[in-house]
Amino acid sequence: MKNLFSNIKGDIFGGITAGIVALPLALAFGVSSGLGPAAGLYGAIFISFFAALFGGTSTQISGPTAPMTAVSMVVIASIIAVHDGDVEKAMPFILMVFILAGLIQIALGLLGMGKYIKYIPYPVVSGFMTAIGVIILITQILPAIGYYPKEDTDFVNSFKPQAEEVILQNILKEEAGEGILVLENFKETITRANSVSQEDMMKEAKTLAAKEASGVMGAFKVFPRAIQQIKWLELALALATILIIYGFKRITTAVPSTLVALLTVSGVAFAFKLPYRTIEKIPTGIPKPNLEVFSQFSVTAITPYVFTALTLALLGAIDSLLTSVVADNMTKTKHKPNKELIGQGIGNTIAAIFNGIPGAGATIRTVVNINSGGKTKLSGMVAGIMLLVVLLALGPIASQIPAAVLAGILITVGIGVMDYKGLKAIPSLPRDFKIGPFKISSEVVIMLIVMVLSSIWNLVYAVGIGLVISSLMFMKKIGDLTAERSDVKSLLKEKAWKDELDFPQALKEEVFIKHIKGPLFFGSTSDFQQLASQIPTTANTVIIRTGRMQYMDQSGLYAMEDVLVDLRKNNINVLFVNLLKQPRYMMERIDIIPDLIPKEHIFTSFDNAVQWTKENVEDKH
Repeated sequence: MKNLFSNIKGDIFGGITAGIVALPLALAFGVSSGLGPAAGLYGAIFISFFAALFGGTSTQISGPTAPMTAVSMVVIASIIAVHDGDVEKAMPFILMVFILAGLIQIALGLLGMGKYIKYIPYPVVSGFMTAIGVIILITQILPAIGYYPKEDTDFVNSFKPQAEEVILQNILKEEAGEGILVLENFKETITRANSVSQEDMMKEAKTLAAKEASGVMGAFKVFPRAIQQIKWLELALALATILIIYGFKRITTAVPSTLVALLTVSGVAFAFKLPYRTIEKIPTGIPKPNLEVFSQFSVTAITPYVFTALTLALLGAIDSLLTSVVADNMTKTKHKPNKELIGQGIGNTIAAIFNGIPGAGATIRTVVNINSGGKTKLSGMVAGIMLLVVLLALGPIASQIPAAVLAGILITVGIGVMDYKGLKAIPSLPRDFKIGPFKISSEVVIMLIVMVLSSIWNLVYAVGIGLVISSLMFMKKIGDLTAERSDVKSLLKEKAWKDELDFPQALKEEVFIKHIKGPLFFGSTSDFQQLASQIPTTANTVIIRTGRMQYMDQSGLYAMEDVLVDLRKNNINVLFVNLLKQPRYMMERIDIIPDLIPKEHIFTSFDNAVQWTKENVEDKH
C-alpha cells in the first residue's frame, strides 16, 4: 500500500488525463460493438480499475480497444441474430462469452503462459491489426453519412418473405420441441402462424436486414443505397470531427484532440439545436450487475463460442502485453506478464457481469498516463473512478452526443490502428516461397491471408488459419535451414575426418563410414532413407558416426529404423560411434537398441569401432 500512494499527485493527474482520453473512445467502441455507449463506458470503468489493481504493469491503463471491440462486434451480432434481433434476450449469452474470455485470461496467467504470448508471429498480428482498421473504417462510413439499414423501409421490406420463412421455421422448431408437431394435423401450426403480427414480421425483417448489412461485405452491399439517402448534416458532423482530431494535433498534443473534437462538434450541434441523430441514452446511476448471466447459464448456449472466447482472451493478452512492453521502455521498469494476464482477466470478467464490453491494455492511454506523471497502479484505478464520476454526473448530457461524431472518432481510430510498418515492408521482404514460377514472401502471404479473411469473412477463423500457416511455414524454413547445416545426404561425397585417415587400407572396400552432422528430424529423413541404396556393393559393414547428431525426433526415429531394417536384410552390420543421450533414449524406447543394434555394436570412440572391424571384418576385395 505504501508503494501505491508513493506518487499520489502524479498518479491522480495521470489517471484523470488518461480517463479523459478514454471517455470518447469508450463511448465510440460501445456504439461500434452494437451494445450501445453505456456498454463501452462500463467496460472502461471496471477494466481500468480492476486490471490496474490486480495487474502486473504499474502504469497500464486498460479499457475497450479497437481489436477487442472488432471481435466482440462479431460475437454480439451473431448471438443477437440467434435471439431474433432482441438485444435484451441475447445479453446474458453475450456476457457469458465475455466472462469466459476473462476466465481464460486468468487461467493463462495462473498457468504461467504470459511468457509464451510473444511467440505469436508478427505477420498474423500485422494482418489482423490492418483488418481491424479496415473493418472499423468501412463499417463506420454508413453511420457517418446517417444511413442505418434497419430504418431503410424499402430495404427492410425486401426481407419480409425471408422473415416469414424464418418465423415459420421457428414455430415448427417450437412444436417439435414440445412434441405437438404432427404431419397429419397442422391446426396448431396454423393457429400460431395466424397469431404472428405485422410488428413481429417487421422486427424479424429488420433483424435480417441488419445482418445482411453487417461487416465489410454487408457495408459494400448497401453502400449504393446509403449514397442515395445520404444525410448531409450527419456527414458534416463526422467530417468536422475528423478534421478537428487531425488538425488539433498540429496545434498541441497537451490536450487530447479526440476530446476536443467530441466537445466542440457536440457543443455546436446542441447549441444550435441542429436536427442530428443522438447516441443511445446512457443509463444514470451506479452500474448494476446482470444476474441473468448466472441464472440463464447454459453450457450448450456457450459451447459454439468457446473458440471465440479463446480468441478474445489471446487477443486481449497480446494487446495488453505489447502495451506493457511500451510502458517498460518508457519507465525503465519490468512488468510481470502472468500477473498482468490475471489482472486483465479479472477486469474483463467483472466488466462483463456489469454489462461492459471486454478490453485490454491501451497503448495511447498508457503513454498519456506516463507522460502526465502516472507511476503506480493508482493511476489506472483513478482513470476508472474518473469515468464512473462522468457516468454519474454527466450521463444525461453525454446522451446528447451526435452519433455521427462517434462515427468520425471511430474512422480516425480505424485509420490509426492499421499496421503501416508491416504494409510498407511488403516490397522489401525476402521472397523465400515459390508458387509455380513465382517467388513470393511467405511473411507477406500470411499477412495478406489474415488481413483479407479477417476483413471479408471471420476474424476468429482468420487468426486460426494464419497461425496454422505460420507454423507450417516456420517448420519448413527451420527444416530447410537445419538440413542445410546438417549432413545426412551427401553419401557419395563423404570426406574423411582426421581420425579416419589411418583407417586400414585393406578394409576400405568392406567398410562404409557415414557421418551424421546435425539433428535427424522430419526435414532430413527422406535424404537419410537413401542410405541403404547408396552404400557400395562391396561393403558389408557400416560405421555411423553420431557424435554430432544432438537430436532425433519421431520422424527421424522411424527413418533410422527403416534404414537399419533394410541393412539387416542385406546382411550388413551397423556400428554406432559416440551415440548421444537423447537419440539413444529414443531408439531404446522402441527397441531399435538392442533388437536391431546390439549394445556391443555401440562404441564410445572411433578407435574402438576400428578395432572391432579389424577383428571381425574380412578383406574380400
